[in-house]
Amino acid sequence: MILGGIEAGGTKFLCLVADGDGVILAQERFPTRGPDETMAGVVAFFLRARDGGIGPDAIGIGTFGPVELRAGAGHGRIMATPKPGWEGTDLVGPLRDALDVPIALDTDVNAAALGEWRLGAARGLHTFIYMTVGTGIGAGALVGGRPMHGLVHPEMGHVSVPREPDDDFPGLCPFHGACFEGMASGSAVAARWGSPAEELDAATLARATDLEARYLAAGIRNLVYAIAPERVVIGGGIVNLPGLLPAVRRRLIELVGSYPGLPEHGQEAFVTMAGLGQDAGPRGTLVLAEMAATGAAPG
Repeated sequence: MILGGIEAGGTKFLCLVADGDGVILAQERFPTRGPDETMAGVVAFFLRARDGGIGPDAIGIGTFGPVELRAGAGHGRIMATPKPGWEGTDLVGPLRDALDVPIALDTDVNAAALGEWRLGAARGLHTFIYMTVGTGIGAGALVGGRPMHGLVHPEMGHVSVPREPDDDFPGLCPFHGACFEGMASGSAVAARWGSPAEELDAATLARATDLEARYLAAGIRNLVYAIAPERVVIGGGIVNLPGLLPAVRRRLIELVGSYPGLPEHGQEAFVTMAGLGQDAGPRGTLVLAEMAATGAAPG
């Protein structure tokens, strides 16, 4: 079986073709431009692969959102995104018309969750959260072994978090101001402290890390109570701040306050760094392609 994957990001697209063992046979990365030009580049990549004898039997797409995941006429269309020109773009139709192969589409964070489930820090689990903390905060989940969907995909980065005392930062979210993403994303850290985290002096970085850990723990607490994950896997650039994850774990234990008293919440593995790093999303798109080809759910 030959599988195709597309990681559709707000700044770049990555297209790849792999064999059934996951060996990458071809890949191409290019900037995200207007939707017509970008989708033409995606289709051209897979047509070249087909001409070269490695045309995919199925394709998986992990995309920025929000995106319509429900079956019907709007399936695969980008919704109310702040990405200029992309609202209403059909990600599935051009590929289906050009290649006539099964296609599975999900959010970029659900794709990354599938990658971590197959090869990374969530192997063997059935209910867990994958969260990426970078320019924004996005999170996906497998619940009972299946990617979590509802009326739309979850938007866990936009849950409310309590404001820390003496923090008057207004928040960066254009929709909600001081939501989880607005207070704890990498962009929020840079705006609050005047520079990206990696450019802060040691004393300021220590204060920034402590405050970031408090907001991350507050957001994770909400998700722990709502979804009851077996693990929270965190990716993105912010996770590399020195001492951040141990501080998040300590604060989370304070916030759950021994309720419901699960020993797992206090274990180091409960909140952990992503195992695949930037490869989680691309690997997850191949899992989606496999699901499209076989009709099987991941769990």
